[in-house]
Amino acid sequence: MNDLHKNIELIRKRIEKACFSCGRPVSEVALLLATKTIDAHTILKAFQLNALLIGENRVQEIVEKHELLLQVPHTTHLIGPLQSNKITKVIDKVQCIESIDNFELAKKINNKLLLKNANLNILIEVNTSGEKTKHGCTPDEVINLVMDISQLKYLHIKGLMTIGTLTDDKTEIRRCFKLLKSISQKIENEHFEGVAMDVLSMGMSDDFEIAIEEGATEVRIGSSIFGKRTI
Repeated sequence: MNDLHKNIELIRKRIEKACFSCGRPVSEVALLLATKTIDAHTILKAFQLNALLIGENRVQEIVEKHELLLQVPHTTHLIGPLQSNKITKVIDKVQCIESIDNFELAKKINNKLLLKNANLNILIEVNTSGEKTKHGCTPDEVINLVMDISQLKYLHIKGLMTIGTLTDDKTEIRRCFKLLKSISQKIENEHFEGVAMDVLSMGMSDDFEIAIEEGATEVRIGSSIFGKRTI
């Protein structure tokens, strides 16, 4: 618990410092704990430290931890890919899916929400690095995808998500985040009905300060809080 408290406070101070360095209020940047492989009891300890926004990569982990975590009001995002056969398992357990990158998946989710008469927030995932191993639509596809998904009644686009390229080249990392910010501004200029660009989810343990400097409103931190994963 002491290490967890120390790590969370250190990240919060780094977020504050990064915001100060670029003239942004710290209130503009949310800390999301990336809890892949982290057990529910450890997450509950983080909740005691007022870290109440978590992101899971796998639907199965959301399902396994859901009941235990319900004892504390919190917010859960799906930040990993979603297979269409797992939609019903997750849509009533998360408040946002950050990894929407194609219309067919969005339409299937919307159809399931229709049956429940429920709504769900989503982010559009963009592959800003161009790496073939990464999920996300291409930068050129984003505006048309947003336009199409905006017609789906039960899904509400709240912003964009990206994963910066895995490199030590800070210029290249910054390019990815600048690109996402630029795309969000273009979407805002289109004034799609019901579409908001309030969230830019970008930046992880190794690059979140750069992401904040380029406009991130949510940073996804895992290893710097919970330690390096062993699996």
